[in-house]
Amino acid sequence: MRKFALKNAPKNLRLTSPKIQKDIVNACAVETINVIIRDMRDAVFSILVDESRDVSIKEQMVVMFRYVNKKGYVIESFIGIEHVANTTAVSLKTAIDKLFSKHGLSRSRLRGQGYDGASNMSGEFNGLKTIIMKENECAFFVHCFAHQLQLALVGVAKKHGTFFTVVSNVVNIVGASSKRRDILREKQALKVIEALKSGELSSGKGLNQEIGIKRPCDTRWGTHFGTLVSFITMFSSIVDVLEEIANDRLNSEQKHEASIMLRLVQTYDFVFSLHLMKTILGITNELSQVLQKDDQDIVNVMDLVKVCKQQLQMMRDTGWNSLVDAVSDFCVEQNIDVLNMENMYCAQGKSRCKAPKLTNMHYYYVDFFNVVIDLQLQELNSRFNEANTELLLCLACLSPNNSFSAFHKRKLIRLAQLYSYDFSTVDLRVLENQLQTYVDDLRSNDKFSELKGIADLAKRLVETRKHEIYPLVYLLIKLALTLPVATASVERVFSVMNIVKNQMRNKMGDQWLNDCLTMYLEKDVFNAFDNEPIIHRFQNMKTRRGQF
Repeated sequence: MRKFALKNAPKNLRLTSPKIQKDIVNACAVETINVIIRDMRDAVFSILVDESRDVSIKEQMVVMFRYVNKKGYVIESFIGIEHVANTTAVSLKTAIDKLFSKHGLSRSRLRGQGYDGASNMSGEFNGLKTIIMKENECAFFVHCFAHQLQLALVGVAKKHGTFFTVVSNVVNIVGASSKRRDILREKQALKVIEALKSGELSSGKGLNQEIGIKRPCDTRWGTHFGTLVSFITMFSSIVDVLEEIANDRLNSEQKHEASIMLRLVQTYDFVFSLHLMKTILGITNELSQVLQKDDQDIVNVMDLVKVCKQQLQMMRDTGWNSLVDAVSDFCVEQNIDVLNMENMYCAQGKSRCKAPKLTNMHYYYVDFFNVVIDLQLQELNSRFNEANTELLLCLACLSPNNSFSAFHKRKLIRLAQLYSYDFSTVDLRVLENQLQTYVDDLRSNDKFSELKGIADLAKRLVETRKHEIYPLVYLLIKLALTLPVATASVERVFSVMNIVKNQMRNKMGDQWLNDCLTMYLEKDVFNAFDNEPIIHRFQNMKTRRGQF
């Protein structure tokens, strides 16, 4: 750029002025959004909305659209970020209407809403979802599954609060300074070297990477599980660092607290809690990772929720012995006393006379192991109650798994009736005949035998051009895919916003922020189309000295 454009261009036409550069970025952003809107064509879509404060304490609302493109792929696209004076449902609705009007979009094409559980968003009486559904009854609301899962995990963590408090305190003490973190890394590196020499660990590319430990956070998905995995992996190194802090005669800060934490973590009770919670959170972690992908369909996610519940129930029924064996082996490895399950349980800090007469087996198996798993199952059942709604029961019948074993004609007809804007009375009668032909055709076709979900089904229908043969069935599939699953894409926008608008650039205007985010988030769309529309728009913004 400097070698050719700036060197050869006239000194008064180098386009280096901040105002001109903002015009260029704006032209690029506008044309990028136009490409997205054209790609949607007349497709039905869902809206994903969330709000957050930026670095200058301005409330920003992010809007994204979810739709199925002409190739059958699920797309979640950034449409814009709007500054809202307050976060009431009416204010958010006004901002969304303004955005729809700006891009020439009709609310009649809206078929889904995806928000978190805040009352201004999902309130039954005055929430944003209720206001929109009064105007469009087919704009079904789905509470973000990722938020629901995190609330379920946090709910159990709070009821098991003493354990996670100890974990957080240990992480805070060990990671209180860069010096302590360096000591922890050095000790862990020595442990890894010793394990490699003894053959306990194998060497290879990508193995035995340096790891750290982070404090679990209620608002960050998956942090509880990651913290516990790191804690188990670095347990002996953490104990060594706590011993150094507790025995440090020169520095008395946190010395007493380190001594208490050292005593607590070297108990059978803590090790049992550590392994139990790590196993439970490990079962739900796979679901958490899946929910952060933007191409997941709601039917597949509900299947994964069901699998998650089944695994927890299986752990409750048959997982006790393997857990106790793992805890005992870990205690022996770390020189921690292993309890005899037949002995009487002694609660710490309580009088033996007043303490209930329980064996260790009864306490750890009945009052601890079973209760914690039951709490997690209870939280999942209460949070993911959408499985019982008529809409999702009907959607499940579209699944192609196991040779369309879930297919149910009556329920699919009912699903079409729920979308009254898309299916007329005549369409419903045609659909009834089309469904049976469709399922018989696809069951006998090997190309549809190993599909994993309705997202794969939509792609395969387009590839084989069967979406043209069964247009009404394909419309049902598109409506199912359009329903939002999680707002992870919106959360990623806020992460990018904090990078683009940071403390050094805290005076960015709203339009400049919106344009920068559009270019950053939709760079693949921007790189795919020609530069001519951008040049034409930039030229027509105002009178320019040069002609392009």
